[in-house]
Amino acid sequence: MDMFSVKIIKELLNQQRVIPRKGLGQNFLTSRRVFGDILRAANLKKSDTVLEIGPGIGTLTQGLAQSAKRVIAVEKDFVMVDILKETTKNLPNIEIVHGDILGIVLTKGKHMPRIVPTSYKVVANLPYYITSPVIRKFLELKENSSPSLMVLMVQKEVAQRICAKPPKMSLLAVSVQFYAEPEIISYVKKTCFWPQPKVDSAILQITPLINADRKLINTDIFFKIVKAGFKQPRKQLGNNLCKGLSFARPVVDEWLGSNGIRPAQRAETLSVQDWIKLAKDKM
Repeated sequence: MDMFSVKIIKELLNQQRVIPRKGLGQNFLTSRRVFGDILRAANLKKSDTVLEIGPGIGTLTQGLAQSAKRVIAVEKDFVMVDILKETTKNLPNIEIVHGDILGIVLTKGKHMPRIVPTSYKVVANLPYYITSPVIRKFLELKENSSPSLMVLMVQKEVAQRICAKPPKMSLLAVSVQFYAEPEIISYVKKTCFWPQPKVDSAILQITPLINADRKLINTDIFFKIVKAGFKQPRKQLGNNLCKGLSFARPVVDEWLGSNGIRPAQRAETLSVQDWIKLAKDKM
């Protein structure tokens, strides 16, 4: 069965009498080249466990299962779960979980078994509206619960924002780069999907940092400062911090100056290390 064929995709959907749901980002991959790029970016070994988010009809799932020891496929749409069970029935190392990834408890809790082992990788084709929440969910997990690698298909502009450097930083860029090193592997034309989305995508590889420096940071203080700084991105940093943290202007000016930052700068010009220095100063 050629899972990259639009004809086959339509037949699978027609058997269930469904059409792709735009709200769930159901745009199915039709490019073998992009498929190969994702697998190479995931750098899978036969001992790996992969958590796939939004497997859809199972095109990528099959490739993951052939390259890894175990694939846990989490699918929100119950109709896709039925299709997935059929297209992957000959691959015993695939475990299908029906649920919303944002609501699933991944680590062991009260009366809750562990969904994933301590070592795993995440692969996903993410719709725009859950990109940031999903990335945040995994990067904020405790170190023994976070993935060793994430390979995500996201909107091109979102990937560029995540990988931005000063003077084009954003709250999203700081939030990801505090925890991990993001890299755009390749860009993907909208013509590589059916139905065709409105925008191009990018394959984004996110490697969580194993950094002792991060462990010493109070993340509540760090993100409180960062959010205050980006509250009105086009305004001067000094003004934003005064208003967002309720600090007197002389206190803010001295705080910034002692860390080599000018009050007149904008938040987008600061590096992650700049924000870390500011947070350490207030711990």
